[in-house]
Amino acid sequence: TEQQFSQSIQALGGSLYIAGGWVRDRLLGRCAADRDYVVCGLTAEKLCGAFHCVAVGRRFPVFLIEVDGVPREVALARRERKIGRGYHGFETCFTPETSIEEDLYRRDTTMNSMALRLSDGRIIDPFGGQRDLHAAVIRATSSHFRDDPVRALRAARQCAQLGFSIEPGTMALMKDCHDELLDEPAERFFCEMKKALESPDPPAFFLALRDAEILDAAFPELDALRGVPQPVLYHKGLDAFDHTMEVLKRTAALSPRAETRFAALVHDLGKALTSPEV
Repeated sequence: TEQQFSQSIQALGGSLYIAGGWVRDRLLGRCAADRDYVVCGLTAEKLCGAFHCVAVGRRFPVFLIEVDGVPREVALARRERKIGRGYHGFETCFTPETSIEEDLYRRDTTMNSMALRLSDGRIIDPFGGQRDLHAAVIRATSSHFRDDPVRALRAARQCAQLGFSIEPGTMALMKDCHDELLDEPAERFFCEMKKALESPDPPAFFLALRDAEILDAAFPELDALRGVPQPVLYHKGLDAFDHTMEVLKRTAALSPRAETRFAALVHDLGKALTSPEV
């Protein structure tokens, strides 16, 4: 059980935490499903010597360990340093001396930089995540936010999912991700877009990318619609991009299916490729 697991970690001289999205969702009163465990104070050898561990991390120690009858991800606390481009451009450091605060510091936003210590149920919140949850604000934990450019997409997606606003400093960090976003693999864009399309407010995702001036790097086909005249017959005073956002909004109100919402999103892409004379 989780309690036995925590007690065993303590007996070995370590501490066990649940970190990230599960803590955020629990505080928001949302369904908190995936538990991501973080262990402080132990080496990989000591952890694997005490439990049946299946290694799944390629660049840092992450293991699957059965907890409450379910395989769960368990990671050793780590620090990261940017040494290259993209999400592979990190150097990681994981030692028993790495604290949970250091592990949380490398994460993207304050709402995701919290942890629950299982030994006593205490919330570890060194960067004001609970404050920002109450204020409905998405705020970068630190300037390390821009180390992984897809964090900019993730912040925009959280707007769509939670109805939160992005504070100006974080918007500026999103803009800094522009050039590295150009090199990201398509599947990372698709993953964030799909989650956004399944959210309560899909247009918020694309509008946040536009406001951060990275829509052209993330979805150039949509960005190309900006400034393209829209026939008055449909939406007076809107360009083709704004019209698409309005169609997506209305479609989302009618259907929860990502496929249907995606069809609304791409229904007018041809306008950017059609000359005014055609």
